[in-house]
Amino acid sequence: MHDIKWIRENPDAFDAAMVARKQDITAQRLMDIDAERRRLMTEHQEMLARRKNISGEIGKAKQTGGDADALMAEMSGLKDRIKDAEDGQAALNQQLDLLLSSLPNVLDASVPAGVDENDNVQIRQWGTPRDFDFAPLEHYDLGEKLGMMDFETAAKLSGSRFVILRGGLARLERALAQFMLDLHVGEHGYQETTTPMLVRDNAMFGTGQLPKFAEDSFKTTNDMWLIPTSEVTLTNQVAGDILDEEHLPLRYTALTQCFRSEAGSAGRDTRGMIRQHQFSKVEMVSIVDPDSSDAELDRKTRCAETVLERLGLPYRTMALCAGDVGFSARKTFDIEVWLPGQGKYREISSCSNTGDFQARRMNARCRKAGDKKTRFVHTLNGSGLAVGRCLIAVMENYQQADGSIRVPDVLKPYMGAVDVIAPQA
Repeated sequence: MHDIKWIRENPDAFDAAMVARKQDITAQRLMDIDAERRRLMTEHQEMLARRKNISGEIGKAKQTGGDADALMAEMSGLKDRIKDAEDGQAALNQQLDLLLSSLPNVLDASVPAGVDENDNVQIRQWGTPRDFDFAPLEHYDLGEKLGMMDFETAAKLSGSRFVILRGGLARLERALAQFMLDLHVGEHGYQETTTPMLVRDNAMFGTGQLPKFAEDSFKTTNDMWLIPTSEVTLTNQVAGDILDEEHLPLRYTALTQCFRSEAGSAGRDTRGMIRQHQFSKVEMVSIVDPDSSDAELDRKTRCAETVLERLGLPYRTMALCAGDVGFSARKTFDIEVWLPGQGKYREISSCSNTGDFQARRMNARCRKAGDKKTRFVHTLNGSGLAVGRCLIAVMENYQQADGSIRVPDVLKPYMGAVDVIAPQA
């Protein structure tokens, strides 16, 4: 959510920010609406004051036997004018709020210029892709040959972009999620949290899914939304709160099912588990004071990278360019894991600093001890990781020539010491 006061004070900076975001909007357009809105507010206040004065004058006229007809006529006219001013303010408030809430966040100055994902900048790389002495398969071929990944039956139940996992792969997915939670809680200082997966409009608005991206999510018949990520519920825990800065940062992690319509992804990744309507994800959310968010983004990104390093999965970390940063973010690092079946790196985590963009929508603030003045908190989120995509990466990187999957050492305690997931008899 944008601050109209900041736009009035920094129109050139706002215009430059919206050009970088490919938005057809100018500060002048917003300021014109705001100026008319404030004019009506002033006029409304003046008319209310005049009505109060007239009321007193009418009373005096009646007491002294004076002529109150002209005053009564003015009072009658004011009633309609006050109503018109109130209606005008309401309409302009709604118009301005809709515009301000539909515009993406202003990008951080360090975000690279660029149009799309091809212009993202690699900032580091870890691990060396494995040399195979056979042609590595993609995850869906491996899963189906194992007899543990069933897209056909899932489609019978729910349609496309769903999957059923069985046996060793179902256990491997569970093991990955438990390992991630244990790492983030035990070593990274996040508080494990269980949240609802159905939310109201205000929660979706708070983190930026509404109103612009309604078609990307699923809505129930009683006007609840299935969460696209637990970022929604973890972040909105502080909606409307004033937090003591000495108690910050707050760091939360949760494992939830996530639901996305993939409305804008027709024809992309139609095979396999890369892009599903329902998937599990371990999310990391931080609530920090405004001076700490840049450092927190680096910390959060390292937390996600550590998951892949412990699993022995090669990855690269990319700074997203201006054309690829998401709506609510001001800066984002994507982590891409190596998939030998595809012969390319694919996104497995996205860690973002949203600054005060979400906090303004949620009215989440903080205050230093002994200070009356409040500031909007900064919020950050990141995948730690997408569990299904991590399952894919383990399958493809640890596959063997006979179609079996070696279990990474770090997961064996979660797998009952199982070393290999072999085809079902």
